Amino acid sequence: MGEAMKKLLVSLFCLMPVMANATMIYRVQKTWGENGENGSHEAFASKHRFYAGGMYDFSMWRDYTADDMVADGKDTSGFDLLLGFRLFDTFRIEADYLNTRAKWNDVSVKTNTVFLNMIVDARIDGLYRMLYNQKIVPYVGAGFGATWFNSDDIEMENDTVPSFAALAGIGLELSEHFALDFGYRYVYMLKPKVEGAHDLIPHAHQLRVGAHINF
Repeated sequence: MGEAMKKLLVSLFCLMPVMANATMIYRVQKTWGENGENGSHEAFASKHRFYAGGMYDFSMWRDYTADDMVADGKDTSGFDLLLGFRLFDTFRIEADYLNTRAKWNDVSVKTNTVFLNMIVDARIDGLYRMLYNQKIVPYVGAGFGATWFNSDDIEMENDTVPSFAALAGIGLELSEHFALDFGYRYVYMLKPKVEGAHDLIPHAHQLRVGAHINF
């Protein structure tokens, strides 16, 4: 075998890994292009930036205990109105209006709360393209805002206080435009300084169910 032929064979052998690599990259890009919008990792968010929704809340208010009194927290119902914006497949910001009641023994307080929620979605397809048509999307989040109190039974020194929330749940996407939401939220409100119970801090565990419409 001539010297020139040996050099040619060695050169071809060295080029084989590079050619194989290029073929693999092309195949991956082609797959993403077929499954996604121009291979974007944010296909869902780019199609549906905005959403609106509503939630039913079942609130379990925590007991209030002081040196001279014990007040049992009661279960109440309320509702949320939501308006959200997706920055990415895995991150969204949500404006949340919550209307409900807080109740201890015979004392009932009406609350109106506005939260700004920051939510992280576990949208696996957006990260790895393993499940492009993912239907179940778990999420976690946190919120902060303010609560306005009103009561016909008692007086309060602070009728407006800062409020905080921690959220978790599962979104069930039945279609591109419609999803069900099953969630949990812990709500913590600072002291409204209720007459006769100045150290009362309203906080509750909430079970939530509702729906989103994606635009």
